Amino acid sequence: MKNVFISFSLLFLTFSMQSQNRIVDKPIIFNENRTLLTLEYLETHYGLKQVEPTITPKIIVLHWTNIPTLKKSFQAFYKEKLPNWRPDIKNASSLNVSSHFLVDQDGTIYRLMPETIMARHVIGLNHCAIGIENVGGNKGNPLTQKQQEANIWLVNYLAKKYAIDYVIGHYEYTNFENHELWLEKDKGYRTYKVDPGKKFLKAVKEATKQYSFKPTPQNKN
Repeated sequence: MKNVFISFSLLFLTFSMQSQNRIVDKPIIFNENRTLLTLEYLETHYGLKQVEPTITPKIIVLHWTNIPTLKKSFQAFYKEKLPNWRPDIKNASSLNVSSHFLVDQDGTIYRLMPETIMARHVIGLNHCAIGIENVGGNKGNPLTQKQQEANIWLVNYLAKKYAIDYVIGHYEYTNFENHELWLEKDKGYRTYKVDPGKKFLKAVKEATKQYSFKPTPQNKN
């Protein structure tokens, strides 16, 4: 497992060297314990027994944190284990939620972890999804125009690096049930989501339509 952690560190360094200047690396804890928890999650929820917690990105999922500040949003993802205030999903795994990117309200893009390592941010699809979290999102702290522009830039950046098929809002994730990419084995593990809002998602998809992303599946269970 030590070799896996070394590989993770080298991967983050590689991504940092390849980054455009717009991305600021701000890594969360990804130690041996988080690696083990991620590998366990991949096997338990998706039936994927892997040596390293890597993914092949096919989907970009846009989120909001519903937390008002960058500091508190980052703290929510930083540690490897779920905090006590997430009892709604703790029974599924003690692995903390996380995301590959965190976009502050001023549009600054922070990379929390390498894009090809699994983050826990979307039920059923973590094994193939890159997560973009946006600070805020509640009525008192709505997402900003600068965040929208940053998300558009980031989707462009990622679509040029990976064979991305879908860009979706978190609220659309259950539309993938019965889709070939849906691997969730726990039929009772679902949460209700509304982020990042239909208007925000539509603007990002419209601005990146040159990539001809596939439409989100419409059939649900």
